[in-house]
Amino acid sequence: MLSSQLCTLGSLSSPALVAWSERLRPVWDPEGTDPRPVMLHRKMWEWLFICQALFERGRLEEGRRGLGFGVGREPLVALFAGLGCEVVATDLDPEQARAAGWTDTGEEYTGGLEGLNDHGLCPPGEFARRVTYRYVDMNHVPGDLRGFDFTWSSCAFEHLGDLGAGTEFIVEQMRCLAPGGVAVHTTELNVSSDERTVESGATVLYRRRDIEALAVRLRRLGYHIECNLSEGDSPADRHVDVPPFTDIHLRTSLGEFTTTSVGLVIEKPVRRRARLFRR
Repeated sequence: MLSSQLCTLGSLSSPALVAWSERLRPVWDPEGTDPRPVMLHRKMWEWLFICQALFERGRLEEGRRGLGFGVGREPLVALFAGLGCEVVATDLDPEQARAAGWTDTGEEYTGGLEGLNDHGLCPPGEFARRVTYRYVDMNHVPGDLRGFDFTWSSCAFEHLGDLGAGTEFIVEQMRCLAPGGVAVHTTELNVSSDERTVESGATVLYRRRDIEALAVRLRRLGYHIECNLSEGDSPADRHVDVPPFTDIHLRTSLGEFTTTSVGLVIEKPVRRRARLFRR
């Protein structure tokens, strides 16, 4: 099964992810004229990675409950509802979203259910029955969001202010899962340096050492996470896309750093391991 890993051409072009791209084709090929089997974009990889990681672990089944953080206008809410899942979609409240600049383009924030099923990935009646929406600040996850079979976010927790805030979110949101639940989250990874990075601001860049330290912390808390942070070696993996962007967008330049996407897969055990105490 998929483990925590980087976006690579090999992963993106795997049969499993290509199959999910066909389900999402109305999003990136609404006219049905693109001959490519999958869009070579790291955002597409993030969505496909989330889908496959959850599917492999039996989370995308009829009646499963999912919780999405910072969903914006992403299509996964409708896709999961169309597969029979009950979904709680969350994002910032409108005032916070405006202050953060998420409403400037009109393409990244919806503030409600409107716009989340624009691509017809779920029959409207089923979408209305299975999807609810609420405002959630990822820096302060409400204590009543509990008992979910899966949680997810797509490039969201790097926007919480600093590196520490993002890692605290990952740890805290594990409380939202029922025993046996699965969390899948993607974020920015700095592939040009394991020393210097953007540690605070509107968008931070995690380094390999940050991801590895987070994995150690999660394991100490009793969660399961495996990491394979190897990079791809194809020309597409080595290409760093800059404006004007090309059709190959697996890596890009943010300031002085080169970044790509990394996906995290974290599993909550069915039972807590018993602790042995000595008298």
